[in-house]
Amino acid sequence: MSTASAYLKLFPFLSWLQTYSIKTLKLDINAGLSGAIIVLPQGVAFAAIAGLPPEYGLYSAIVPTIVAALFGSSRHLISGPTTAVSLVIYGNLSQLYTPLSSEYITAVFSLTLLTGIIQLLFGLMKLGTLINFVSHSVVVGFTSGTAILIGFSQLGNFTGIAFPSGSAFYEKLPHLINHINQISTPALTIGFVAMLISVFIQKYVPKLPHMLSALICGGIVAYILGGADAGIKLLGALPSHLPQFVIPNLSMTTVEQLGTSALAIAILGLTEALSIARSIAMQSKQHINTNQEFTGQGLCNIAGSFFSCYAASGSFTRTGVNYTAGARTPAAAVFAACFLAGILLLIAPVTAYLPIPAMAGVLMVVAFRLIDFHHIKGIMKTSRQEFGVMLVTLLSTLFLHLEFAIYVGVILSLLLYINKTSHPELASITLQRDEAGISSFVEVTSEKVLECPQIKIVRLRGEIFFGATNNIIESLHKEIDECPTQTKLLVILKAVTFIDIAGCEMFSSEREAFREKGCEMYLSSLNPEVRGMLNRAGVLQQFGNDHIFANKRVAIKKLAASVNTEKCTTCKARIFDECAGNTLALNLQ
Repeated sequence: MSTASAYLKLFPFLSWLQTYSIKTLKLDINAGLSGAIIVLPQGVAFAAIAGLPPEYGLYSAIVPTIVAALFGSSRHLISGPTTAVSLVIYGNLSQLYTPLSSEYITAVFSLTLLTGIIQLLFGLMKLGTLINFVSHSVVVGFTSGTAILIGFSQLGNFTGIAFPSGSAFYEKLPHLINHINQISTPALTIGFVAMLISVFIQKYVPKLPHMLSALICGGIVAYILGGADAGIKLLGALPSHLPQFVIPNLSMTTVEQLGTSALAIAILGLTEALSIARSIAMQSKQHINTNQEFTGQGLCNIAGSFFSCYAASGSFTRTGVNYTAGARTPAAAVFAACFLAGILLLIAPVTAYLPIPAMAGVLMVVAFRLIDFHHIKGIMKTSRQEFGVMLVTLLSTLFLHLEFAIYVGVILSLLLYINKTSHPELASITLQRDEAGISSFVEVTSEKVLECPQIKIVRLRGEIFFGATNNIIESLHKEIDECPTQTKLLVILKAVTFIDIAGCEMFSSEREAFREKGCEMYLSSLNPEVRGMLNRAGVLQQFGNDHIFANKRVAIKKLAASVNTEKCTTCKARIFDECAGNTLALNLQ
């Protein structure tokens, strides 16, 4: 590796910084300003979900955003506080500490550092492909579940009713019904106004920041109704200073206590970030380096933990705004963070007048939009298995600890993947003529599709490894047992992309097993990798050249010439060109 390549690997931002121009600078500054305006209300709201004072949501949109932009691979991904990660943090730490307390906040920083270390290790160990095992169905199920939890968590702030601390989501609705006479009319009014404003702006004036507009309108309504004097809860003034330097506690006790939670947040955060980065990359035609993205996410959380930040991940909303606003490089994310820092210093006192019911209304809108109805319908229509994974993940999110919900979804996805790969597609095929007299291979789907009564042709598709051999053996024997007169078995391996030693041993042993049944096995259309493996294992030598064919055309010509011709005289199938009485040329593609 050259010195230049090494520098680019360590400092990926040098690749785009070398070609930076004034035109690009203007576009990035404009996108950065839009991003700062968007994240202001989001940071405050997401901190509330995480059980933290509002300023920590804004801090988490400064340092992590800058580091992730500089050390990731995506040119448009914006990292910072997100709803799902915020809820997982609250769901795990609220069981151990009192939200908003100093112990809780200290634990959040430790959890963030652990999360970053795990993500960085994933990146350095080049484990980026592991995230592919977190299926889209798991993400949809988990996101929908967290959306429901977020919505229910805001019922107290939205209605003004006090809910028992730590109550489960399914306990909140009965509590609301039993205490419906305690609903605060001012709180409910403010919450509904914020919801309506947010929905209206998103639908009819999408260029306006809907969350910020909703909070401002909610604040105006709160002022008209009497503010704090009318019993309306207000957010309170934010401290007008930049993130404070802290040293997270990383004792063995802390690692043991928070390790599983950190792993769950690391997986969730990486899944979010990578999904968003890939989605935007499809539009921007950019290649995403998965391992570099893992490294960037890990570094951003490690750095953030020392600057009063909680775990960050990729934000779909802010990334989308960044891209549509014309961002050209990750510098737009850096500008967004810098603008936010300046805004924080200037407007911190103004937040004292933001009503909490308005924030609850905005979060309920956010929660509703998190439920991906479009993809849920698509999963329901296309795959019962994937729908089952999504449903189990969703229910696990609602009724189990959030970290376990992620694990359940991932394990289910892995089990389905293993089950699928351990059942390679094995189809019985034959030749069939069309009206023009041209023959082509088709699958035998019913008795109406004629086969040669002496030659069985099967096609294998997929990978032949130790987990699949038993299923292949059972399927092959089933095919021959259904028609004992077929004494020649031709296995076409053109669509087999991989074979391990167990697969080689399977062909070796089954050749003898079929021979004992009076059936000869032949192989055809081996790709170079599979042929090489079978050769090294001695299988090709065992079969012999007269049992290995380059393609289907050669195989059928040889096998058809060696069948019992007496049976051919009474056969009505006559599917091969070599069959007695057939003179039409075949197109064996």
